[in-house]
Amino acid sequence: MAYTTINKSSEYFNTKLYTGNGSTQSITGVGFQPDMVWTKIRNGVYDHNIFDVIRGVTKDIRPNNSNTEGTQSGGLTSFDSDGYSLGSWVPVNESSSSYVSWNWKANGSGVSNTDGSITSTVSANTTSGFSVVNYTGTASNATVGHGLGAKPAMIIAKNLITNGEDWAIYHKSLGGYQYYLKFGTTVALTNTNRWNAEPDTSVFNVGAVAETNGSGANQIAYVFAEKKGFSKCGIYSGNASSSSPPFIYTGFKPSFIMVKIASTGGVDTGGWVMYDNQRYPNNLSNSPVLFANFSEAESDGYNLEMFSNGFRFNSTSVTVNGSGNTYIYYAVAEQPLVGTNGVPATAR
Repeated sequence: MAYTTINKSSEYFNTKLYTGNGSTQSITGVGFQPDMVWTKIRNGVYDHNIFDVIRGVTKDIRPNNSNTEGTQSGGLTSFDSDGYSLGSWVPVNESSSSYVSWNWKANGSGVSNTDGSITSTVSANTTSGFSVVNYTGTASNATVGHGLGAKPAMIIAKNLITNGEDWAIYHKSLGGYQYYLKFGTTVALTNTNRWNAEPDTSVFNVGAVAETNGSGANQIAYVFAEKKGFSKCGIYSGNASSSSPPFIYTGFKPSFIMVKIASTGGVDTGGWVMYDNQRYPNNLSNSPVLFANFSEAESDGYNLEMFSNGFRFNSTSVTVNGSGNTYIYYAVAEQPLVGTNGVPATAR
């Protein structure tokens, strides 16, 4: 059996906790120079913020709302060899406040990609299956190169210049390209054409809609391909049992999990659940949770248990385990179940 060549997942994805100082500071210990940084204050009500290497420093977008891209001179001010530096902007560096950042490694500042009908700028890491893609929309059916050499399992896209245009999210387990999810709303599944066709190993497809392909609009997409032992996008069915909940097999010990209800026509006020192994180092009954679509502070969660080969929620909540509901997830490894170095993962 062939195993992944990624034996140290933290070289490609890592969660970093830090405390704000209200001034300037460098956040180190990420383990690599990140190309996408997603930050959230844990003990305050401020927006999530995403920064990436292609759009450049100080440029933020916010998963929990549909605002256009903003420029924050005191936001993320540089991508560094072992992390990043911050200014004094309160949402990312309030004095004495607690923060979490989730960090992905792509491949630096990006190169031109002409695989699609729209030329894109792409920073792609084919080893870990993650790329940052920037392109200009045409408002007609088109293709965009993503640089991964593998079919994307999830795509998160945002129109950067048109206010009120929500995020559009493709996930392979939704049942087809015609379905998409959002961050900024609690609608669980919408049947419409944001993606025009299924993505392939070279390109993803965009239709004539503003979320993914606005006329003359600057667009960004974060593209994720599954890599055995490192990342997985999947689906599971809830049973509303806290004593015998569904076990979700990933094939690795998770370090990061994001879950969303995806039942057709369903509505869930809980939204996009986010967990990681730094805020949540042990299998505790009230594991702290953040929501990608809410600005609220961290709160008690849904009794998550992470194992050497997957996870489960010991909860009856419709947010993660409602009876008869389906849920999609994206998970990243802390380490594979067994890698090429032969070292097995251990449960927590």
